[in-house]
Amino acid sequence: MRGGSLETYTEFEAIPRDFEHVIEFVPEIPPGPHTDQQHEEIEQWNDRLQQLMRIEHARSSPTR
Repeated sequence: MRGGSLETYTEFEAIPRDFEHVIEFVPEIPPGPHTDQQHEEIEQWNDRLQQLMRIEHARSSPTR
């Protein structure tokens, strides 16, 4: 959610850093077997979700 509207992004890098809430986080994981490059990408998704959650938490914090 951003500005009261639901927005959808297909590229992580395109997600603005001024959103209010993460409603759904569903990265596209290709079917295996995976290449080393695909494994590296997949391994980043938890860290990326945690990054978004920190932004959401900071934005909703009453001390911001």
